[in-house]
Formats: sequence, structure tokens, C-alpha cells
Amino acid sequence: MHPQSPALRNLAAAVRNNTPGATDIFWRHAATSGTPLVEPDPTDPGNPAYRLVTFLWRDDPAAPATDVLALLHTVTDKDRHARDLSPHLMEKVPGTDVWAISHRLRADHRAAYQFFVARGPREETLRTDREAWLRVLDAAVPDPLATVPVLPSKDGRNPSSVLELPDAPAQKWALPRAEVARGRRVEAEVDGRKVSVHLPAGHRAGDGSYAVAVLLDGEMWGPVLGFGDTLDNLHAERRIEPTVTLQVHTMGRARRMADLSCSEEFVDWLADVLLPWAADAYGATGDPARTVVAGQSAGGLTAAFAAFRRPERFGNALSQSGSFWWPDDTEFDGGSEWLTRQYAVREKQPVRFHLEVGLQEWMLLPQNRHLRNVLEARGYEVTYREFNGGHDYACWRGGLADGLAGLLGPR
Repeated sequence: MHPQSPALRNLAAAVRNNTPGATDIFWRHAATSGTPLVEPDPTDPGNPAYRLVTFLWRDDPAAPATDVLALLHTVTDKDRHARDLSPHLMEKVPGTDVWAISHRLRADHRAAYQFFVARGPREETLRTDREAWLRVLDAAVPDPLATVPVLPSKDGRNPSSVLELPDAPAQKWALPRAEVARGRRVEAEVDGRKVSVHLPAGHRAGDGSYAVAVLLDGEMWGPVLGFGDTLDNLHAERRIEPTVTLQVHTMGRARRMADLSCSEEFVDWLADVLLPWAADAYGATGDPARTVVAGQSAGGLTAAFAAFRRPERFGNALSQSGSFWWPDDTEFDGGSEWLTRQYAVREKQPVRFHLEVGLQEWMLLPQNRHLRNVLEARGYEVTYREFNGGHDYACWRGGLADGLAGLLGPR
């Protein structure tokens, strides 16, 4: 092995020289400083724009691994889609229990990551078919030496660790604050669909003046990620006006695909059933200018579609990593980007947009840029951002807060 990391080169040299306790000293340092190791880019040490990031896994002597995969969100997925996971196999430093792999990354990168510890034939570990990949995701584990709080997962999977390099955009509202007044979460059912409702501190049901935010894939934002902490912080700093937040749960994978593919039926349900229910139950406004619909991936597509179909109800669309290729993922052919084409020819509506997409999202970046260009050409108010990350809740949770602050904050 020829490690890129200076720290690993020093460890390998110490082992070759029979330095007593070299491996234990290495791990004590890693535990103190936290992992992954973040070092200057050895190819250009004076350039602050990049870092060498080295992920570490300590072998279990009672059950040694045959291989370890480092799963860096979206970066690994790209190679999996190319049917080659071998670039993500970690290597073992000879004479130690240290598995390691290094990536040269821009200093503003943020990503969730996990490790898959394999104890079997390498050809099985490197399988890229859906069934094998789901097994990898089901068994993957977080980094035990990471210092950043983990990102919770759903469906019984383990949480992920989070890589945040020094220049990654701040997520200053993400964590709970002891001094902030807490809002209240209510679990409800509306017309057979679960909705997690977040009410701001001091909420009074009969007020009738609350802004409203509809968050798609609400089972992630409510019960899993606890986005209420962020909402409480935004309210406390008056970055958003008092807002009733409706976190709309999906109803299984098949139903999600149907609902979040420019479904007129689903968007009409949001507009004609969910919003009136929230107005009656929690005093949510009927003013479209104070109503946001937000989503990620197919949810981002649906947020933009909701503003297209029902602008009299949804005056603000917040899309993160929107699947604007729909319904055909062939770039810019006659069947792709249906919604963008509709915005290009339809009369402008009184709707504002917050769009963001990750620079690592090779399947989405051109289409999001195209939608931005069309909206701007049509005269829409658009806030657009590209972040250095992927299709990843570790990135989206900060971007969602920023988007809500932009759309529901003081103007």
C-alpha cells in the first residue's frame, strides 16, 4: 500500500521500524482529533481550496474483515451506477489493524458517509445490482470516531456519519438550543394520510394568521430528522414568521412514485384538503404569498409542479435536487424535462422559487440549471444555489432552513 496521507505514511514507517505501540498511538490520536483525517492537499499544499480526506476503520480482531467499503454519499453512488465499486475499497496498512482510503475533496464538501464491513468473497462485496446494494445499505454503519453528530436514518437502518469540511456552508440552525422556546409536534391523520404538524412556540389555534409550509417526505423531516429543532431556532431568531409546518408522510415506495411525479390528484389534495384542514385546525393562512411547498428529489419536482398547477394556493416553491429530468432521464431529448417546458410556454404566475442542487449530482445538475434559466427568462423571482455535495439529507437540512428563511422571512 502507498498511502497518500502523511499521517498514514508516518504510521507505515513506524511499523516498518518496529516502533513500540505505533498503531495504538495512531488510534489514540485519531480518537482525540476525530475522523476522518483532514490534511492539506499533498499535490498542492499551498492551495486552501482542497483537502486530503482519509477515512479510517479499525479492524475487529475477533471478526476480521475481508474488505471494507467506504460509502461516501453520491460519490460512491456514482461509481455504483457505473457498476464499479472498486474505487471505494479501503486498503489495510500492513502490520496494523488500520483500514484506510483517501479522497481529494474541495474544502467546501459536505456528505453523509458509512462503512460496509465485508466478511466474504470480494466479488460479492463489489456486486452493484439493486438487491446486493440494498444489503450493503442495510448493514452499513457510522464512523465510531466521528465528532459531528450522526444523521438519523429510517427503515431500521443505521445512522450515517457526516463529513463537513472547513468551507462547507454553515448549518447554524440545525441543532437544538437550550435557551430557545420549544414548539410542539402533533401527529395527525388527514383523509387517511399521516401528517406531522409542527406548531411554533406560543401557537394559538384560533389566530388564523400563521404562515404555512408543506414539507413533502414528511416522515423524514418530522419523526426521523427532528426538523422541529431547526424551525424553533428560525422562529426564535425571527428568520421566518410564525409558521405552521405540515410534514406530509409518503405512503410506501410505489405510492410515493405516483404522488411525486407531477400528480394532479396529489397536488389538488394538498391544495383542497390539506391546506383547508390546517386552516381550520391550526389557523394556517390561505394567502399563497405566505404558503411554501418544499421537497427534495421527486419532491422537489412536485414542489415546482404544485406552484405551476395551483399558484393561487402555493405562492412559493422550494426545490432541492429536483428531479426535473422527469419523465425521461435522457438529457434534453423530446421526452425529458416536461415541467420546465410547461414553464417556458405558460403565462407567468405570481410565484417565487428557491432552487438548489448539488455539484456532485451528475444526473440532476444540468436540468436544474435549465429550469433556473427558463424561470429567470420568464421573469420569475428565483433564488438559486449550487452546493458542493450530493443527493443527501446532510446537505438538504441546511438548505431547507435557508430556503424557508428566504421565502418566509422579512422582506
